[in-house]
Amino acid sequence: MRVCFLEDTLLHGGTQIWVTEAAAVFLNMGIDVTVLSPIDGFVAEKCAEIGADVFTYDFEGVISKDNFFREIWKTALEDSDVAVCTVHPPRKGFHCSVFGAEVIDEFNLNTILIPKTGTIVPEYKREFYKPAQDINYHVISITDFTRKYLINEYKIPEEKVELIYQGTEVEKFTPSEEQKIEAEKRYKLPENASPVLGNVGSFEERKGQVVLLEAIAKIKKVLPNVHLMLVGDGPDEEKLKKCVIEMNLQDNVSFFPFTSEPQYIFEVLDILVLSSLYKEGLPNVLLEAMSMELPVVSSKLAGVPEVVVNGETGYMTEPGSSDDIAKAVEKIYKDKESYKKMAKNARRLMEDKFDKRHQFKAFADFFRKISK
Repeated sequence: MRVCFLEDTLLHGGTQIWVTEAAAVFLNMGIDVTVLSPIDGFVAEKCAEIGADVFTYDFEGVISKDNFFREIWKTALEDSDVAVCTVHPPRKGFHCSVFGAEVIDEFNLNTILIPKTGTIVPEYKREFYKPAQDINYHVISITDFTRKYLINEYKIPEEKVELIYQGTEVEKFTPSEEQKIEAEKRYKLPENASPVLGNVGSFEERKGQVVLLEAIAKIKKVLPNVHLMLVGDGPDEEKLKKCVIEMNLQDNVSFFPFTSEPQYIFEVLDILVLSSLYKEGLPNVLLEAMSMELPVVSSKLAGVPEVVVNGETGYMTEPGSSDDIAKAVEKIYKDKESYKKMAKNARRLMEDKFDKRHQFKAFADFFRKISK
């Protein structure tokens, strides 16, 4: 069996890391792997290093959809039994799953197109998930919320939409004393920092970091040594640094660059906070933090309620509410017994239902089943 990962982005977020991990695991399983992704992108670079067959194209040029790019996509797709395509935002009229369907149809390929998503964006078109062409397709949803939405709102046949949680690397994201010592060397924080909160992800408007900073200003009045670690990069970095100064939070906020080893971040945190405003599925960072025995505070979006249970593994907040975030953080941190229970519950949930070792096998089994 050959699986093609179609990842039309230059980003290096959680989804892209998952693709590189899946490619490596599938290769170890004896599954052939093709990757179709932009030149100089994170996915293309990492997958080339592990020995996948990588086909690249110009990120801007492909928008033309001319014959040059059609040939590249045809060559990458024609030997693949399935093509897994993350549903990204359209750009200048181009969408990767739509173009993939066109190429499969034009060249009469037997490849099964599998748009994969955990995020619902109401303005996205139905054809991003269900091809307009008469080709073989399935949709994978990584949250039950999204699966139901695709069936009920987009009217995609129920038998065509499969729920498979992505999961997390429970073995990797396990606390240890040795790891904690290394983490404290890597991430220097004020001596009296407490509680230490973390937000890991792209610095962009939809991630709601400005709202989180407003919450820190409120928490600071009750817990003056609260400290927020903002970890990542992105277009809003300078804006956020300016906000920190304007809100007089210089002693309460630290910025750290993107890391492919977030387990060290989690070792120094007390609580992970996901402050997103919209466009989330079931973020990897939530699963990773919970596996590391961290209670979480997260915006109530899409699949988040499938792992964040109020009072059991953390608290959900209304997107955009700094008051909600502040109250949830204070509530978790002040009740030490409840904190310990939430930490253990979070870890147990990851072990029982979200261990990535089992989830990769579930993906592989599904691909084999539909490609027979």
